[in-house]
Amino acid sequence: MTNFPSQTPRLNAPPKAAAAAQEGLGDLPEWTLSDLYPSAGSPEFLGDLKKAEADAIAFEARWKGKLDAAAGLTGDEGIGAAVEAFEKLEDTLGRIASFAGLTYFSNTTDPANGKLYGDVQSKITDISAHLLFFSLELNRIDDARINLCLARDTRAGHYRPWLEDLRKDKPHQLDDRTEQLFLEKSMTGAAAWNRLFDETMASLRYTVDGEELPLEAALNLLQDPDGEMRRKAAEALAATFRANIRTFSLITNTLAKDKEISDRWRGFGDIADSRHLANRVEREVVDALAAAVRAAYPRLSHRYYAMKAKWLGMEQLNFWDRNAPLPETSNTLIGWDEARDTVLSAYGTFDPEMETIARRFFDDGWIDAPVRPGKAPGAFAHPTVPSAHPYVLVNYMGKPRDVMTLAHELGHGVHQVLAGGQGALMASTPLTLAETASVFGEMLTFRSLLDKTKGRRERKAMLAQKVEDMINTVVRQIAFYEFERKLHTARKDGELTAEQIGELWLSVQGESLGPAVRISEGYETYWAYIPHFIHSPFYVYAYAFGDCLVNSLYAVYQQAENGFQQKYFEMLKAGGTKHHSELLKPFGLDATDPSFWSKGLSMIEGLIDELEALDTAA
Repeated sequence: MTNFPSQTPRLNAPPKAAAAAQEGLGDLPEWTLSDLYPSAGSPEFLGDLKKAEADAIAFEARWKGKLDAAAGLTGDEGIGAAVEAFEKLEDTLGRIASFAGLTYFSNTTDPANGKLYGDVQSKITDISAHLLFFSLELNRIDDARINLCLARDTRAGHYRPWLEDLRKDKPHQLDDRTEQLFLEKSMTGAAAWNRLFDETMASLRYTVDGEELPLEAALNLLQDPDGEMRRKAAEALAATFRANIRTFSLITNTLAKDKEISDRWRGFGDIADSRHLANRVEREVVDALAAAVRAAYPRLSHRYYAMKAKWLGMEQLNFWDRNAPLPETSNTLIGWDEARDTVLSAYGTFDPEMETIARRFFDDGWIDAPVRPGKAPGAFAHPTVPSAHPYVLVNYMGKPRDVMTLAHELGHGVHQVLAGGQGALMASTPLTLAETASVFGEMLTFRSLLDKTKGRRERKAMLAQKVEDMINTVVRQIAFYEFERKLHTARKDGELTAEQIGELWLSVQGESLGPAVRISEGYETYWAYIPHFIHSPFYVYAYAFGDCLVNSLYAVYQQAENGFQQKYFEMLKAGGTKHHSELLKPFGLDATDPSFWSKGLSMIEGLIDELEALDTAA
């Protein structure tokens, strides 16, 4: 791989509306990726890439075909030594991939960034082909022999959680040649379609009042106080989605078929079982969660949107009014410094250590905040690798929800810092629990702000916003999950037209939103912009899992006298070394208990009760 660009990513100026919205926000930080590498053309980056390839080839020559014998040895000849060497390689490859990915997501429309991202993905795939044997060969070692190895070899014993986790994949493991084919073809398969989606979505523009806006700025207008502006934004979004719907339909159909082929070869029984396995959560637990949320639709979203329609003086909300601010909501933009101080104060009130970790993201250049054309939409926290540190991307526009998004992503970041002590192989947390710290961070921030409210109107506005966020996190995400289930099931019988996908989308949206929301023409295209459907099929239920879990966890925190913070940090530090049942046990919580989800949902219902009481008292 040659001809890497040496420059940092080029950043374009934001459009007029986005620039105007950001004028009063203060200095919005852009991240500093030099903590990973000085540049893509630097000796450090190119040297690591070359060394990783050489080390992978040497690792394959040293250990391939010898792991069964190594299971009976200790020291430098044992399994523990092999896993240590593998972990070092994984850390280096993760650092390289993180740098390329974060550079790309800084501006996905820059051809140089796209080339870097594609070339690095291709090179890492080639390098990984030399390492593929390792997990496959480990899983072919007899259970009794592995257990004896873990007992005798202290270096291997350190990696017991990783090795035991790895063996859960054994029933779905294919022969070495087939696994290698799957790995190498992924670059021209799913990865290529993912990149097409990202670059297409980043390049699209949405015309509102003659101005062309990127996705984030257009979506932000759905929260505008002016109903006419919300309508224009909704129609602009639908028009652009509709103009590109054939491309998004082809991407969705292709990836759904690709997943069906992989699942069939690997012997997964249900369309979501591969995700459940990756999340280390039982299908029955997810089924119970989804059933509990669906049963709660009338008590949560249906009831709330009926109340909101009345507050806005409407018989029905239009679909673009779903996140409209209430008349009581302040229109004042929240500057970046205020957002930072708000989140850090909430974190510090819970525990000073949490604030200290979060503050580093602001002080050390670990956050990218401005809205820019080409920048990845939405928000994320990227863990990179334990030898470095996480990075956070947000598209900050000064709305209260942006503050909550910042609190959410910093929760991820704190979690990733704390779990980093587990090392490259065991720091990663299953998605279901990965959302716990982020949603908990949001809850801390919300409760801190709620305690400072002055008067009924301000409290009502804040409660309503939190209820809407929770509905978006729980009800909306389970509706997304149900949509994916319908789509992947239907795709087995043949390719789906855009109209058929739209009908599936509307069926779950109508059920989840309820009769108080009018779903009119244009909304049938809104499935097209959801990136989780493309990048991580069935990811979405993790949000609902995390929200309901945090509701229960926060209730424990409110009732705890001492020691909660320490137990909470121990849970985060565990990374991927423990099952959710082990992590929740110290708090007296059990996700396999059918009533567990009802407890979490009851907190949302309680906030709606409080809103109704405030309205009655007015």
